[in-house]
Amino acid sequence: MENQNRLPQEQNHNEWNWGFTAGSETWNGRLAMIGFISAVIIELASGQGVLHFWGLM
Repeated sequence: MENQNRLPQEQNHNEWNWGFTAGSETWNGRLAMIGFISAVIIELASGQGVLHFWGLM
């Protein structure tokens, strides 16, 4: 009877799993935000775009 009253286990979104899981999508979003903010900071600090800053253009 006790097992019927238990709620299903919630998935840990901070756990590092490979594949298309909720945790991996959370990490993908976090890393994308870090990359975007880094690009904005480089542009603000150097006065030029990221590609110019790296010498690719």
